[in-house]
Amino acid sequence: MKLDKDTVGKRYSKALFELSVEKKQLEEVNEQLKELKKIFEEIPDLGHMLTDVRLNLDEKKLLMQQLEKPFEGIVRQFIRVVYDYARMDDLLLMIEDFQHLYYEHHGVVYGKVTTVVPLTENQKKKIEMKLAQLLGYKEAKVSCMIDESLIGGMIVEANHHVIDGSVKAKLNKMRSVLQN
Repeated sequence: MKLDKDTVGKRYSKALFELSVEKKQLEEVNEQLKELKKIFEEIPDLGHMLTDVRLNLDEKKLLMQQLEKPFEGIVRQFIRVVYDYARMDDLLLMIEDFQHLYYEHHGVVYGKVTTVVPLTENQKKKIEMKLAQLLGYKEAKVSCMIDESLIGGMIVEANHHVIDGSVKAKLNKMRSVLQN
């Protein structure tokens, strides 16, 4: 049975997280993963290149040597395991899942706010405070996205909760009520 990307990402990230906690290297591993994430964001096709069967083994080994070079210990071993199991194209998902576990461990909920216009820093902080309070966390961190189709308002997503306060959602709800 083939596993979907979400399941794979969660399994790998959970194993890495638990090992990091056990070895008391959680902060170090998290910092290294942030650097690894930057590399994969700067070279979006890297995971596919290292997984693709069309690239010959010598080329992949050369790429892997360069990729592994700045990392050590648990993170280097993790990269090798992910490579050996041909899951490099899922690495960003694994890192994101690890970061969710990391934040959860520290009492921080991680979420996303989608608005029509960019939020000011003050607006973002107010949303983070309210979200942390609403979900029972010490702190909240949100990333901001822009979606002009919302017309107005915002959508807040965190910890499997979605609060849709967009004008678009309200109009759709009114349309549905009027049609029935």
